[in-house]
Amino acid sequence: MKTFITLSDQQLVQLFTDGETAALDVLVNRHKVRIFTSIYLLVKDKYLAEDIFQELFIKIIETLRAGKYKDENKFVVWAIRIAHNLCVDHFRKIKGKPAIKTIDGKDIFEVLRFNDTNAEENIIKRQSHERIMKLVGQLPEEQREIIILRHFADLKFREISIMLNCSVNTALGRMRYALLNLRKIIEEQRVAI
Repeated sequence: MKTFITLSDQQLVQLFTDGETAALDVLVNRHKVRIFTSIYLLVKDKYLAEDIFQELFIKIIETLRAGKYKDENKFVVWAIRIAHNLCVDHFRKIKGKPAIKTIDGKDIFEVLRFNDTNAEENIIKRQSHERIMKLVGQLPEEQREIIILRHFADLKFREISIMLNCSVNTALGRMRYALLNLRKIIEEQRVAI
């Protein structure tokens, strides 16, 4: 078996389209953390994020095999853009469906999934994560999206600008306002993170 680890994303895409299926495995392993994290932060549900992640790679395979992938795009930015669209599509589908909530407002299925071995550590981690996401959730959509893409998906501003179809300066400006607004919210609400 050939070693593909040192090849660029573009070379791996070309190998995959030429029939070398192992090249896609290298691409998936190379970018799965960034892509999965960006999906998870949008949907806030591990199991749903896994489903969307799988759906994403089915779409990627179909697009690559159909020869519709444009070589000028950076693979990971392209993949995250597709993932973002899949998340938006998911929320459009469920918009009219009622959720089953507990008395304290949590999704009943999230409560049932809590079965990890170190419960105390998971509770502390989850509470901290929930506080941060609640703060980020209070931002306007454009600012919230920038925070998620930059800090959680670890994209560069140039990649974000391509993904959101805006200039790098616009992306930088949104980030600046997002951080200012987060500081203001933390001070006003006296939140401890």
